[in-house]
Amino acid sequence: MTATETGSVEQRIAEAVRDLLRIKGPTAVTIEGVANRTGMARTTIYRRYRDRDEMLTAGLEPIARPEPPAADSTPREVLTWLVRESRKSIDIGIGFGGFSALLTDPDPSFTHLIRAVLVRHRGNLSAVIRDHIARGTVRADLDLDAFLDCLVGAYAAERARSPELEPNRAQRIVDTLLPTFAASTSAG
Repeated sequence: MTATETGSVEQRIAEAVRDLLRIKGPTAVTIEGVANRTGMARTTIYRRYRDRDEMLTAGLEPIARPEPPAADSTPREVLTWLVRESRKSIDIGIGFGGFSALLTDPDPSFTHLIRAVLVRHRGNLSAVIRDHIARGTVRADLDLDAFLDCLVGAYAAERARSPELEPNRAQRIVDTLLPTFAASTSAG
């Protein structure tokens, strides 16, 4: 069974929203499209969400709230988490269809909604980094925006040059960026 066949109605709708977005892009994410994907009546969806925008926001909200790493994580563990969460925001979240739509802006309403979700996601990632900066395990002079952009950019660049990700890709990124990330006294 797929996620669209099990779980609560809201979970099934959210999974259908993300599936459609990843596979076909934002224009496919409609009440009708989600109803077809889930096998639900449109009225079932409308009882929960007033319109497409509300449904889309609710479906993408889990992206904004990643489970943080343990408070006592090493800089390497935090960076590994950041790499994984950055990839998940695309792979499990908006997909390259959504990513492409952000760049080309064919649907300004979608662009506005998805950017709001991604800003909350980024804020949560930044909060984890700021917490580790305060602990002295991450460099105090780290440019958070540039660093997080590098993580997403590294993933997008690898996907652009190869349909298959190299198995050690995340480890290579962590190894490359750790000296830039960790405070000099806590490079592990």
